[in-house]
Amino acid sequence: MRAVVQRVTEGSVEVNGDTTGAIDQGLVVLLGVTHDDTDKDIQFLADKISNLRIFEDDQGKMNLSVKDVGGKVLSISQFTLYGDCKKGRRPNFMKAAKPDFANDMYEKFNQSVIDQGVPVETGVFQEYMKVSLLNDGPVTLILDTDD
Repeated sequence: MRAVVQRVTEGSVEVNGDTTGAIDQGLVVLLGVTHDDTDKDIQFLADKISNLRIFEDDQGKMNLSVKDVGGKVLSISQFTLYGDCKKGRRPNFMKAAKPDFANDMYEKFNQSVIDQGVPVETGVFQEYMKVSLLNDGPVTLILDTDD
């Protein structure tokens, strides 16, 4: 499982002209699922993202988590995180999980973040989405459960 985590002051996702999810301060998480991901990967990533100390405290140090600041997560499924660009000019997406499995894992991930005490807004799985965000810092991290 891979996640691109961005600290934001605001973020939203739009599908067919309708806003399906929007947050103020928090994290935008782009989540990719591969074939061999398990519930263990979900739990690890949900815990890591919910407790990452990447928000500033009173001294300006990254010492607070999204939970500490009362933020939210905007979760977006993104199979292209498993695009392999090593050969040719067109990405190969063979490492991305099949849609049924990926959607199940994505939903479980979102619920695991909620279970950590962090509200979650989402996009729509397998739909064309327009994601907007105002990156704060900027702070962007890449997490991979295989690392």
